[in-house]
Amino acid sequence: MDMRVKIAGVEWKNPVTVASGTFGSGEEFSEFVDLNRLGAVTTKGVANVPWPGNPTPRVAEVYGGMMNAIGLQNPGIELFCKRDIPYLQQFDTKIIVNVCGHAPEEYLAVVERLQEEPVDMLEINISCPNVNAGFLAFGQDARHVEELTGQIKRIAEQPVIMKLTPNVTDITEIAKAAEAGGADAISLINTLTGMKIDIHRRTFALANKTGGVSGPAVHPIAVRMVYQAAQAVQIPIIGMGGIATAEDAIEMLLAGASAVSVGTANFHNPTAALDVVDGIAEYMRQYGVKDVRELIGGVR
Repeated sequence: MDMRVKIAGVEWKNPVTVASGTFGSGEEFSEFVDLNRLGAVTTKGVANVPWPGNPTPRVAEVYGGMMNAIGLQNPGIELFCKRDIPYLQQFDTKIIVNVCGHAPEEYLAVVERLQEEPVDMLEINISCPNVNAGFLAFGQDARHVEELTGQIKRIAEQPVIMKLTPNVTDITEIAKAAEAGGADAISLINTLTGMKIDIHRRTFALANKTGGVSGPAVHPIAVRMVYQAAQAVQIPIIGMGGIATAEDAIEMLLAGASAVSVGTANFHNPTAALDVVDGIAEYMRQYGVKDVRELIGGVR
């Protein structure tokens, strides 16, 4: 039984990684999870300089999931390279670095800094607010997506995954723009924008007023968007959004994803990603699937 997948020329031992921002850079989960068993570890977003993040409160529970407005708090690329990459190098797993920024030059500074670092892939978070476009997220404008992807591809030494926001009218337009810009792969979905109001205090549950909704409630939307993107582009897709079980992950594979990413589920079940790995293997045994790639795009 073969669980290996190849994403943009990089071979993973199985099609499971963890979603950026839900797993730190691996060390926090290492007492619960054998990182050697994951196909890849995707790090928390890292910027060219440290970001303090948004004011608190910045996390709230909602029906079927959670909402966050962390604001991509991170230590900056220099500390990340000094501390987090050497830690992850100890393990037999691929390293995917999630990159964030408020302007193209910020993304490019991080990508350039990572050129010589021993990381396998870059995931570019284009849900960040673009200061050059009135704080509209990069990923909400197809022209900006294509331009930024092209700029990054010109200097990146690692394969580039563009992480798409679902907060758009037509996900296929954005997926095609990433492909046109030269992306090696895309990942989707990022969180959906939501709001929660505390009726007893008559105020917003998050200091930021709005936040990103994630968890099981968004899963059917994510499956639909992955399917649509898979029909629109030729590059590999990493599917994510509300994956908590192997069944959720297999849905994503059948919809057209070449790999999957487990996110919010990590918070209430630290072994969720390994449960998904084991569950996919069990499904393959049950249905006589010899190669996991047979599942990819299995529904039309």
